[in-house]
Amino acid sequence: MEPPPIAPSPQPGSEKIWSVLSHLSIFIGVPFFLPLIVYLVMKDDSKYVADNAREALNFHISLVVYVICASLLTFILIGIPLLYLIGISTVILAIVAAVKAADGGCYRYPLILRLVR
Repeated sequence: MEPPPIAPSPQPGSEKIWSVLSHLSIFIGVPFFLPLIVYLVMKDDSKYVADNAREALNFHISLVVYVICASLLTFILIGIPLLYLIGISTVILAIVAAVKAADGGCYRYPLILRLVR
């Protein structure tokens, strides 16, 4: 297991806003596209924003995989509680990550696939 990366402190301005929006994008209806666009645009300009956007993007990709797997398991009835668990944990983890990003850090989501490096 690799140690969590230490994100550099954000510069004053819009870096915190883009980081927080990347984590909260699931609530505004663009859960995959906003972190992807923020990551691609800001990866060379700000390591802080890129780290937060990458982590949010990995979280959203993982959610899609988990929801597909849980949906397939609804036929044997175990998927229904799993879908509720995924939904509740999504809300909680996204809010925790947004608060951490607003404080100048980078939250590492637990149990996600880190496909974007």
